Amino acid sequence: MIQSLLKREETILQIIKKDTRGVALKRLTLAEEMIALAANYIILSGISQAILKLRSEESLNDGRKSLYKAVIYLEEVVSPLVDAPYSDYEERLAEIEAIDAKKRYLLIRKMGLVLQLLETAYGDNTKWRWAFVELEGRFAAVAKNIMNLKTAVANTDPSAPDYEPTMYHLRMIKKLMLQAADRYREKYELSTNRIDDFKMGITFLNSLRRIHALLGERENAETLKKKAEIWSSKLEMDIKRQEEAALKRH
Repeated sequence: MIQSLLKREETILQIIKKDTRGVALKRLTLAEEMIALAANYIILSGISQAILKLRSEESLNDGRKSLYKAVIYLEEVVSPLVDAPYSDYEERLAEIEAIDAKKRYLLIRKMGLVLQLLETAYGDNTKWRWAFVELEGRFAAVAKNIMNLKTAVANTDPSAPDYEPTMYHLRMIKKLMLQAADRYREKYELSTNRIDDFKMGITFLNSLRRIHALLGERENAETLKKKAEIWSSKLEMDIKRQEEAALKRH
């Protein structure tokens, strides 16, 4: 299966090189193939664990790389923007308008499941613990960007044909965005102490606030606004502290 999926990826990439028509749909197919590839690598590691009582790090690393590729292919279709108005990437989604709300949600759900299985397979003490924060964040961004937010509000009406996948998808986006924000802050506090990580956490909060505002969920939007302001104040204090410490060293 792994060899077959790698061969299919190569074939589709060659087709894209020769003919750019319908390239977005082909890249969606590539994302699907890479999710399947990652799942097969996880299975391979599971077999190793069951038979040899050893986790296959090589298989898991190949799975992680495959999942990254799936995210990148999706980013090329729907954009990697975290906090931006829908109009900034709306044109890109016009190329995949033939893909209905249910198929978009299922693709994201599948990717989320494989990501979860991969993190579980690595275990809590993996050296990749903090690297997963970026992958989770990029996944959260494409999960949001693949949704047609122009029709999302209308689809929250229970009588709308796409009501169910839209509600499930929105619920997942909200969860992923909040999780990404918290994970970036956790990474900042417990690992890197890098300002960029904390800033990214705030960016995810602001993006989630934008979604709540779009859906008319004012209370949630206001709560997130306050949370982002508290985080921004903390960040400013930390920057000041770092600058003072640097001055003392010199």
